[in-house]
Amino acid sequence: MQLKRAIWLIGILAWIFSFSDRGIAAFKDGYLSLTEGLVLLAIFVLFLSWVSLKPQPQPQPQKVAPPKLPFSFYPAQNHLAAAQARMDELQPYHLISQSYLLPYPYLAQIYHLLNLKHLETIHSFSLNNLKVVKVSSLEKTEQGGIVTFQTMLDSPLNILRIWRETIAEVKLTLHTPYTVELGIPVYGDKIIIVLFNAIPLSGTEHQFCVDIYSNLNWYKPALKPILHFASLLTLIEDLPYLEALTRKVQHLSQLDRVQLDKYLDKQLDKLDKTINHEMWLFNRFIGLYGANLWGGLELAEATT
Repeated sequence: MQLKRAIWLIGILAWIFSFSDRGIAAFKDGYLSLTEGLVLLAIFVLFLSWVSLKPQPQPQPQKVAPPKLPFSFYPAQNHLAAAQARMDELQPYHLISQSYLLPYPYLAQIYHLLNLKHLETIHSFSLNNLKVVKVSSLEKTEQGGIVTFQTMLDSPLNILRIWRETIAEVKLTLHTPYTVELGIPVYGDKIIIVLFNAIPLSGTEHQFCVDIYSNLNWYKPALKPILHFASLLTLIEDLPYLEALTRKVQHLSQLDRVQLDKYLDKQLDKLDKTINHEMWLFNRFIGLYGANLWGGLELAEATT
């Protein structure tokens, strides 16, 4: 299964490279010919076909005993209910769903989702150098918090201009320890909402679900493949960073209890001093749930 997944991911990268290469070549002279358009369409259709061939995990013949972990942080019923309630509320606007089994700790994913600067760094290619200008407002909620921040399309050729204004306020919401929502304004009163659910399966893997909703009046059969492609591209950008972050936190398992307590106390002091910048929502996450986490505070000082 691991070999099949590796081959599938390599194929995804190859198709993306092929599509990008042909796209750049097609627009190099300033216009798109019919032949070039058909070639791009053929590559895109083949790419979607390859995506549909994603290897699925084989069902286990019997239930596997849960691993011995240095933390207990599995989904509580009230957290799952809150996530389901939000999904039910948005269901009339649902467009696509994607689900992945990722071999990285759940905490690495949460840290990545709640770090505003990663929109500029990790996703600089897919978002075409989008800039986070400033944090506009911070709001605490019972199970999380909301950050509203201003973003700017730095390049006049940014493809995101077909979706939104040059400067727009985006909202990032931590609904529960497992559910994060990104609200992206489009022209007029339209909006695109991306709901992320990261469910820990063990200390080394998690299920990552992406659901996209929108009240856009675009032709849905054309819009859905675009969103599938964009979502997959951002995931591919995530993988090297999640791998590096996973290695960074592994050394905590080698610390004894006294060393770990000293380290966590030191990190809490650091987090208190950074309450108003782009890491506020992750700091809020640590403040609410940090007592149950293993290595959560190490993530606060991780860098790309």
